[in-house]
Amino acid sequence: MEFIKLLEERRSIRAFDPEKHVTAEQIQEIVQAAIQAPSWKNSQTTRYYALVTPEKVEEFSAKCLPEFNQKSSKGAALVVTAFVKDRSGFTQDGTPDNEVGNGWGYYDLGLHDENLILRARELGLDTLIMGIRDEKAIREALSIPENELLGAVIAVGYRAINPDKPKRKTVDDILKLF
Repeated sequence: MEFIKLLEERRSIRAFDPEKHVTAEQIQEIVQAAIQAPSWKNSQTTRYYALVTPEKVEEFSAKCLPEFNQKSSKGAALVVTAFVKDRSGFTQDGTPDNEVGNGWGYYDLGLHDENLILRARELGLDTLIMGIRDEKAIREALSIPENELLGAVIAVGYRAINPDKPKRKTVDDILKLF
């Protein structure tokens, strides 16, 4: 698929086809694309935790997501995104390289997640990035270590709807050339 078309077709989907299931192999393929993203000093601190079986997804959803996100992600696999803290944006002795600190870890995670969602779309899958979730319940459910900071939960599945493209700002709205 042509890249610009891929960008234009991607949507945040809030209704997934419950009859079509994402496979572990598809999750591995989209994570492989995520791995190709750049990171601070090639630190590669991004981590993913995926739930693909409907039973595991349902159990996780009930414990870790608010009701509206449970509803929006029903029928999809779930990918929890995280990164190892105090590495991206830090020197070897643990001192922040600048005022952003762990913000660089979130930045790197965002770059990886963008690759992941674009590769998913290229494979005919769709996504919904959910930031409202129960961090403590997620850590417990997936045994995520304390040295990792959580990003989002990304629903990955087959769309059941075709939403219109939302209005976007123009280049003039967001760019200042000097």
